[in-house]
Amino acid sequence: MAPLVRRVLVTAGLAILFLILIGATYQGVATSLERRRFPHPGRLIDVGGYQLHLQCTGAGTPTVVLEAPAAAMSAAWARVQNAVAATTRTCSYDRAGLGWSEAGDVPFSPETAAPQLHDLLAKADERGPFIVAGAEFGAPLARLYASRYPSETAALVLINVPGASVTGAADTPSARFLAFAPWFARTGALRFARTWSSSVRGLPEPAAGALRSFLNRPDHLTRASNELSTWDRAVALSEAAPLPRDLPVAQVEVEGRNRIALLADPRNASDIADAIVRAVRRARSTVRGN
Repeated sequence: MAPLVRRVLVTAGLAILFLILIGATYQGVATSLERRRFPHPGRLIDVGGYQLHLQCTGAGTPTVVLEAPAAAMSAAWARVQNAVAATTRTCSYDRAGLGWSEAGDVPFSPETAAPQLHDLLAKADERGPFIVAGAEFGAPLARLYASRYPSETAALVLINVPGASVTGAADTPSARFLAFAPWFARTGALRFARTWSSSVRGLPEPAAGALRSFLNRPDHLTRASNELSTWDRAVALSEAAPLPRDLPVAQVEVEGRNRIALLADPRNASDIADAIVRAVRRARSTVRGN
C-alpha cells in the first residue's frame, strides 16, 4: 500500500473515531439532562425485583388500561389519556424495559406481558374489571390479557389490529431499523439527525419531549427491538386466544403507518378516545341494567 494511501486511510479512520467520540459524549450529556427534565409522571411499582411505571389519571369506573404500540410507551397515550380521563380513571404504563420501567431479568415475550400487567395493576391497588385498549402491537397483548383474565376485563378496544390492516414489516420504524437503532443512538446519530422528532410532534408537552428522549436511548430501543421481533408470535397467540362470548370488543382503524406517530395525530387520538368512552358508557349501562 502506497504511503499516501495509508496516510489518507489513517487520517480518515482517526476522523471517524473522533466524530464517534464527540457523538457519544453528546449523547451522554443530553441523556443526563433529559433524565432530570423528564422525571416519571406516575408511580414506580415493584412487581417482584424490578419496577414498572404506571400513570393513572381521572376518576370513575370502569378503569381503562392502555397498551402502547411497539417502540412506544405511556407518554404516547398523552392525547388519548387526557381525553378519556375526563370520563373515567385511565391508566397507561410502560412495559418492562421501555420508558421509565425497569427491564427485570426475564426477556420480553407475549406470554409474559399479561401476567406482568396483572401483577402491576394488583400491586398498584387498581380495581377491575378493566376496559383494556391496545394499539397496534398493543392490540394482541390486550387480547391476551382478556383471554387470561376474563373476569377482570369488562371490554376490549383494539386499534389497528395486526393481521387486519397492519403488518409488522410494512410499518415504520421497521424491525430491521430498530435492530440497528441502539448503535446509532450510542453515537448520537439518531439524536443529531432528529430521526423521530416529527413522529411525536402532535403530542402535548412534556409527553412529546419524554417520548422523544426515550426514542434516542439505547436501552429503550434495544427492548423495543426485542419486542418487535416477537410480532408474529404475539399475533398468532392472540388470534388463537379464546375470549368470553359476551365480552364487548370494539375495533378502531385510524390512519398512519408510523407506529410512533399513530397516537400523536390529533384526529386519530380523538377517534380512539371516542371509541374508548363509548365502551365505558356501555359498560356502565350494563352494570346499571343488572
